[in-house]
Amino acid sequence: MVNSMNISKTKIEGLLVLEPDVFGDERGYFMESFNLPALTQELKQEFSFIQDNESKSSYGVLRGLHYQMAPYAQTKLVRVIEGCVLDVAVDIRKGSPTFGEHVAVELSGGNKKQFLVPRGFAHGFVVKSETAIFAYKVDNLYSPEHDRGISYRDAKLGIDWQVPPEELKLSSKDLVAGSFENAEVFQFTDSLYD
Repeated sequence: MVNSMNISKTKIEGLLVLEPDVFGDERGYFMESFNLPALTQELKQEFSFIQDNESKSSYGVLRGLHYQMAPYAQTKLVRVIEGCVLDVAVDIRKGSPTFGEHVAVELSGGNKKQFLVPRGFAHGFVVKSETAIFAYKVDNLYSPEHDRGISYRDAKLGIDWQVPPEELKLSSKDLVAGSFENAEVFQFTDSLYD
C-alpha cells in the first residue's frame, strides 16, 4: 500500500486495479482519488495526464470498444463516481502473449475502484445501474483522425457484457465498428506507457 491506494495486478500485464482507502463516518467519506507521485513511485512509470473527462449514461448504454493510434494513443485512468459499470480493456498489441484477451472489472460509486488502461488496449464500458457517472483521466488529447473502434460483439473477443443484448444502447459509430480481425492494432513493446 502506498499513500492510501492499493494496487492490484490483473491477468494481463499493465492492466491494474487501484483501490483507494476510504475514510467514512456518519457525515460521509473522504478518499484520495489520485496521487501522481505515489502512482509514479509505485509503478516506476512516468504519467502525464492532461485532461479529465466525465460522462453520464443510462442503463444499458455501451460505449466502446475505443482506442486511438499513435501519436495520439492514450493511457486512461477510469472510475465511476455514481452508479455501476462493467469496464473492459482488450489487449490489441500484436505479438503480446495476451493479444486479443480482455479483463473486465466492475467499477462503482460504492467500491471506488479505478482501472488503469495503458496505451495499446481498446476500452469500453456498459452501464449496469439506472444511471452512471463515469470519469477518466487521459494522457493525450482526442484526435478524430486517429480514433478507432472494434465491435463490442466480436465473437473472437468473447466479452460477456452482463446486460441482455436487446437492452444495449449504442451510438451509431459503435454499432458499425469493425471486427477485431480487421482492426488496426499496435505492435507489442515491453514499455506499456510510452
